[in-house]
Amino acid sequence: MASEEYTSVWTRPKRNRRREQPALSQEQIVGAAIKLLDADGLEALTMRKLGVELGAVATAVYWHVANKDELIELVVDHVYAEIDVPEVTEQAEWRAAATRLAGDFRGMILRHPWMGATLADVGLTLLGPNMMHLSDRMLAIYETAGFTLREANHASTAVISYVVGLASTEAATVSKVRRSGLSAEDWMAKVWPVAQQAAEAHPRLTALYDEYSAEAAADQDDEVFDYGLACVLDGLESRLR
Repeated sequence: MASEEYTSVWTRPKRNRRREQPALSQEQIVGAAIKLLDADGLEALTMRKLGVELGAVATAVYWHVANKDELIELVVDHVYAEIDVPEVTEQAEWRAAATRLAGDFRGMILRHPWMGATLADVGLTLLGPNMMHLSDRMLAIYETAGFTLREANHASTAVISYVVGLASTEAATVSKVRRSGLSAEDWMAKVWPVAQQAAEAHPRLTALYDEYSAEAAADQDDEVFDYGLACVLDGLESRLR
């Protein structure tokens, strides 16, 4: 049986605007969708809700996107533009550039927690212009480091897989905190005593928790991220040697 042709919002022919079609731009749709996603998460986004947010009927939205999958392609590519992609010209610059890009990628996911679940679902197999630019510039960083093009792809994938994996877990916590209606500090202060009690039968966890207060635990995410990223980059540097 023949496989279905791959479809994407970026590859299908654009529709010609009809004279009677409501004046609703793709940019308006994407902006409204991101607003809904940031507020309520991926599962809450529907074409009907988006139409209400825009003050337009859902059929007006469908003029620009065929379905929710195409809408997700557009919003994902839009937020990829938030990531700063350093250009490197000297080999000595590659690690600082990779560190900066990884931090920006993580920051983007934490600003838009729904991106964690989205990337886990669709991966990095998207075709939007911002995604293409990001991928090309990441390859340039690791090529400048001294990797072959294929190895640069492996190195880039290793780093971004680490970033997406850890940041997606952080994003899930961000979403949970938002749903609680508490600040991050108040949520941690509420959860921390319960975690300490659960760890009482486990000596290493108890000792670890004793090293932190609830406030310190809330601030350890950067430390954990930086440590893991350094380990990944150390491994890549060792392969170059």
